[in-house]
Amino acid sequence: MAGKKKPLVVITRKLPDPVETRMRELFDARLNVEDRPLTQPELVAAVKEADVLVPTITDTIDAALIAQAGENLKLIANFGNGVDKIDVAAAAKKGITVTNTPNVLTEDTADMTMALILAVPRRLAEGANVLPGGKGWPGWSPTWMLGRRIWGKRLGIVGMGRIGTAVARRAKAFGLSIHYHNRHRVMPALEDELEATYWESLDQMLARMDIISVNCPSTPATFHLLSARRLALLQRTAYIVNTARGDIIDEEALVKLLQEDRIAGAGLDVYENEPALNTRLLQLATKGKVVLLPHMGSATLEGRIDMGEKVIINIRAFFDGHRPPDRVLPLKT
Repeated sequence: MAGKKKPLVVITRKLPDPVETRMRELFDARLNVEDRPLTQPELVAAVKEADVLVPTITDTIDAALIAQAGENLKLIANFGNGVDKIDVAAAAKKGITVTNTPNVLTEDTADMTMALILAVPRRLAEGANVLPGGKGWPGWSPTWMLGRRIWGKRLGIVGMGRIGTAVARRAKAFGLSIHYHNRHRVMPALEDELEATYWESLDQMLARMDIISVNCPSTPATFHLLSARRLALLQRTAYIVNTARGDIIDEEALVKLLQEDRIAGAGLDVYENEPALNTRLLQLATKGKVVLLPHMGSATLEGRIDMGEKVIINIRAFFDGHRPPDRVLPLKT
């Protein structure tokens, strides 16, 4: 882009320093040094004047906002893998390209998923709070803080994409039996490597698993994929872990099952209405029924820098007249 006017790039949240520094070097970058979510009027002002908008998961870029975009806005370069909060179809109709940052956070998210798979049955969060909580630990006892063994248990993975596959590899090393449901069956070589069992019927898989891991993307088709009816299929001894998106699970139905002891527990990193949190989930956490994390599954410095580099590559490619490598197209209806 040498000799050209630098595009005005509005970044809605604070990004890691190396990413922001590089953006300042390459673009007319407007940073969010306060790192607070932009208000709706501020988002409207941003789309009216920017050449590029760099939103994150905390921003809703819907059709109403896109309709107010100025003529200069030609690219929405999302800092994140999911685009469930961006109306890609509305952007396309207005001639705005949308990109994302895929294939960056696979290993980080799989690590956190495996951590929750361990933490919930083994009651790690409860145990970690005993000593600093000043509860007067009486010492070791044969029957105190008993959890459940995960070795030999059946893990049902909902969504066997990159993250689901990475979770399966970790889980197999911990002695879990791998089962999965996916839109399409994976390659035979991968099934053989993981010794994985494919279930065409999600209902049938849910009813037979000890642990369920949700790893599919959030789309209109996966909204409340784990509905009240499906959650009721789970065994009373089953655990559910979600590091994907909160709206894939009917959260109200999940809370009810947990309150009624109809499933053993849950490990959640995402929530249906985040950052607002269901107060009953908080109450369940104090009773040891759930482990709640603040959407930190992909929160590594390395991952965030990799995401920023992808955003930069997409912007540079676009303004150099090339197709951005991570362009997102509207879903076909």
